[in-house]
Amino acid sequence: MGNRTFAIIKPDAVRNGNTGKIYDRILQADFKILAAKLLKLTKAQAEGFYAVHKQRPFYEELIDFMSSGACMILALEKDNAVSSWRESIGATNPEEAAKGTIRKDFATNVQKNAVHGSDSDENAEKEIGFFFTESELIANQ
Repeated sequence: MGNRTFAIIKPDAVRNGNTGKIYDRILQADFKILAAKLLKLTKAQAEGFYAVHKQRPFYEELIDFMSSGACMILALEKDNAVSSWRESIGATNPEEAAKGTIRKDFATNVQKNAVHGSDSDENAEKEIGFFFTESELIANQ
């Protein structure tokens, strides 16, 4: 199991003023924040990042949503980071998410579900590399 994962605080959560609350959850769960960027994804960035979903019926809506406003892009570190982060964020559909998870508490709906989390160690490394260079990843000493 890897010790890095990738996260996005999505436009709905940023727009709703929940970035700080979600940051607090990240720190309470003992993640180290290796890197963070506040940015508005261009349509091209969103298309590149979500290319794996290109044939899915929700792809265009996802691209439009993810490029609709500011996102907080994060590289996180912790033992078993991917599984720990996925446990912290909860199910994709906030109605199915466990009580106390980020999506249960901050998501609007299944499309606007507040946060993204890598689903595997391999994807975590790819996703981190999409937005950050290795020199931008700074371990908290």
